[in-house]
Amino acid sequence: MNILVGYDGSKVAADALELAKKHAKAFDAKVFIVTSRVGGPEVPREDFEKAENDLNFAKSGFKKEGIPCEAHLSVRGLEAGEDLVQYAEENQIDQIIIGVRRRSRVQKLVFGSNAQYVILEAPCPVLSVK
Repeated sequence: MNILVGYDGSKVAADALELAKKHAKAFDAKVFIVTSRVGGPEVPREDFEKAENDLNFAKSGFKKEGIPCEAHLSVRGLEAGEDLVQYAEENQIDQIIIGVRRRSRVQKLVFGSNAQYVILEAPCPVLSVK
């Protein structure tokens, strides 16, 4: 079984990682931790370095517990939700675990919701953590 965790370094994403550990142990699964950045020349290199450091830290928690894990920083020019769905399609992901942040209706209308996109478009079951 392959589990994908959308990770952005937030508290709710850390909670998603903890749930992924439990599922990985229960289902003898491999975990893919993915951080998505839109990218482009205007994004400071420090942002990518921070994302890579966050991913390495997250990955180390799985390695300590003997859970097979890969960490990926994806920069394909896609919004995070689209990127996670595409990654799941390309890597035979069986389950996606994502954190969901509360937003007002106006924020959802203006900014959209990556979690909503993943839930509606993913090729596999999606578990949301709030």
